[in-house]
Amino acid sequence: MDKKYKPIVAVVVLVLLVAVIGIVSHVVMKYVPSTEKMDLNEYYGQVADGEIALILGTEKLEDRGLIDGDRVYLPLDVVNTYLNQRYYWDSADQKVLYATPSELTSVSAASEAGDQVWLKDGTVYLNLSYIQQYTDIDAYISKEPYRVSIQYNFDNIKTVEVKKNTSIRYRGGIKSKIITSVKKGTQLRLIEELDNWDQVATDNGYIGYIDKKKVGKASETTFERNFEGEQYSYLTMDEKVNMVWHQVTSTDANAYFADATANMTGVNVISPTWFYLTDTSGNIASIASADYVAQAHEKGLKVWGLIDNFTQDVSTTETLSSTAARQNIISQLIQAATGVGMDGINVDFESLSEDVGIHFLEFLRELSIECHKNNLVLSVDNPVPEDFTSHYDRAEQGRVVDYVIIMGYDEHYVGSDAGSVASLPWVEQGVQDTLAEVPAERVINAVPFYTRLWRTTGGNVTSEAIGMDQAQQVIAENNVETYWDKTTSQNYGTYDIDNSTYQIWLEDSQSIAEKVKLVSKYNLAGVSAWKLGFENSGIWQVISDNLN
Repeated sequence: MDKKYKPIVAVVVLVLLVAVIGIVSHVVMKYVPSTEKMDLNEYYGQVADGEIALILGTEKLEDRGLIDGDRVYLPLDVVNTYLNQRYYWDSADQKVLYATPSELTSVSAASEAGDQVWLKDGTVYLNLSYIQQYTDIDAYISKEPYRVSIQYNFDNIKTVEVKKNTSIRYRGGIKSKIITSVKKGTQLRLIEELDNWDQVATDNGYIGYIDKKKVGKASETTFERNFEGEQYSYLTMDEKVNMVWHQVTSTDANAYFADATANMTGVNVISPTWFYLTDTSGNIASIASADYVAQAHEKGLKVWGLIDNFTQDVSTTETLSSTAARQNIISQLIQAATGVGMDGINVDFESLSEDVGIHFLEFLRELSIECHKNNLVLSVDNPVPEDFTSHYDRAEQGRVVDYVIIMGYDEHYVGSDAGSVASLPWVEQGVQDTLAEVPAERVINAVPFYTRLWRTTGGNVTSEAIGMDQAQQVIAENNVETYWDKTTSQNYGTYDIDNSTYQIWLEDSQSIAEKVKLVSKYNLAGVSAWKLGFENSGIWQVISDNLN
């Protein structure tokens, strides 16, 4: 080769070599998986001495547990939120209560590790062994850093199976750091399917991404369990419940039972308003009557005595947040119920603030124990579900009481704009929302025997509640032409007198029939009505015809 061309060739070769190296580097950078491993202290977050990182299901928590030797403790709030909401902190007595279907247990808090409940720096922690006593979970404890992964969902879980040994990465993509390796045949919990990667979780607490080609198709898995917790049983009627509330305001009023029920047919449960709170220590007033119960039983009626929280100046929160007060209420209720021969108790605690929610649920759990010991049916009245009443927790109610009753009225109320007390679409939505939490066979839908006569004068809206006969009297006396409003499924009328406009959405045989039909449509447990004395004589047959 001519000497003058040698430098040129050398440059060309060098350029080609650089190009090849560049291409190879590009291929390596783009297509060769990274083998870099994730620092687990970075992945789980720094864990202080004596603390342990928490992975609940498929979620890494910022909360920390405690570890002492081989004992692991979880914060009570975490346990209540994720695992089991029935652990109840009694701050006055410094102990944790747990209500099983048959008994109320308690464990005192200790100021040091070693016992089931550890109170440290104002935070309540539960020993993992105590949690496992009542809760179906699997726990995986690992070191470096200390962490515990707890699985608590085992039914209908989406999973994928690893087809060949591979890695789970921090992010989707082969260049992402490796969190852990998984072997062929490993079953992973599927969190989300992406185009080329699946977000997955291992049972022992690794949450990341796996190459979609390395796993099989997603399937639903139910894991076999051998945990045997105590199960609630329910005192329910063999027939549809046809119930009416009877407002009784004095002992003397019990004597009018025969007159009040003279024309009543089809009803199989009556609920007299016999009990109410008198102070925050849990003392209650009772006007229960054995003679009333005897007369009801002669008519084939079950008697579910009602207790309410309507007493002004008696704080429901202060009362129910005290274990002594709750137990006092329960003791007096059971004594009164058994003393007069009642068949059940109906709890009508209304306008519950969010801060009383956990205490109300604990009251129901504790009351359920004693009711079932004494063969008493326990039912609870609830407003139609709304976002602002989620703390009523109808799902938990439905697990511990026999019947959950929907008060399917007060859509419009004193102080609201004029409108129906219980339009059919609103009532039906309430039924549907309740059934999302409570089994249909233990849901009772309550209907109103009253309506509201609305008066608007110069923009000022007022109303009064009136019964069925009185409503018809208003229509007749004022020559009101009513028409069937398809929107509300009610007869509607309006008229003007003395510069005031009156409006009425009637509760009558037609509107009640449509509401009662929801029982068969959704296979509910039955119907109830507020209240005895507001009905007209023909409504009982309407209810019976549409209930069965």
